[in-house]
Amino acid sequence: MKKILITDLVHDLLIEGFEKAGYTVDYFPDIRYDEVCRIISNYFGLIVNSKILVDKEFIDKAVRLTFVGRLGSGMEIIDRQYAEHRGIGVFNSPEGNCNAVAEHALGMLLALANNLVCADREVREFVWKREKNRGFEIDGKSIGIIGYGYTGMAFAKKLLSWDVELLVHDKYKTHIDTQSGRIKVVEKAELLKYADIISLHLPLTSETVSFVDEKFIEQWEKKGVLINTSRGKVVKTTALLSALDRGELQGVCLDVFENEKPETYSADEKIFYENLFRHKNSIFSPHIAGWTIESKEKLSKTLLNKILFFIESNNL
Repeated sequence: MKKILITDLVHDLLIEGFEKAGYTVDYFPDIRYDEVCRIISNYFGLIVNSKILVDKEFIDKAVRLTFVGRLGSGMEIIDRQYAEHRGIGVFNSPEGNCNAVAEHALGMLLALANNLVCADREVREFVWKREKNRGFEIDGKSIGIIGYGYTGMAFAKKLLSWDVELLVHDKYKTHIDTQSGRIKVVEKAELLKYADIISLHLPLTSETVSFVDEKFIEQWEKKGVLINTSRGKVVKTTALLSALDRGELQGVCLDVFENEKPETYSADEKIFYENLFRHKNSIFSPHIAGWTIESKEKLSKTLLNKILFFIESNNL
């Protein structure tokens, strides 16, 4: 019987769906990378999230592999070109958590604008500082969205009923629905000139590594609030920290980081992140923007449907 290996937490419907289709499922959400490498030759299919690097060396070991499913959107962990050269179908599921990411990005922005984290902590200590916690409104602002895939579109959708100007930039999108003029498609230079708030929704590629760097910040005229819920390496964190230290940014909202494993921090890295985290005009979360109860189900359902269609269409 053909076997499918699932290496991360998934909704039960994914396991049940594969089993109903006649496959044996090995569900090992705590499995280590080296353990997967030792057993992958036994599997017809593989489901991963982020801890398993499906590169050329890994794929060469996966002699029976027919498909790889990625829970979520980021494909940087998979050598897609080599997998497809080997006849392996590769699937992701950005449709499954794009709404969760959009809501999280908006929530971070609102929390920052209204000093909610600081105010909450103070009230719990019976400290009542109203003027100190005076916030700012989103109404009337220009919001730049860089990257207009599933999450960028979902973020824009949340804001369409707001009294804001939406500026969208996507280098590779040839057609963007402007929602009857509510959305303005612009070049990067125009977005950097007018945006009060910039939200990043980019995949991690060779082009987007350090997309936000010293030059980006220098060219951003308003130097407002930066939101990143995409990939940590899209932002050059040293440049971001320097700008915060100089008081050049109104604030930052980061759900993703260049290094998301604090246990691996060097002494210098630990000091660096401590300096970043001390800035009060900031909101941080541990890469959970797409991590909701609902998205867990949606991701699994989306992936299951894509993979079963692929198998059926190719008579595998």
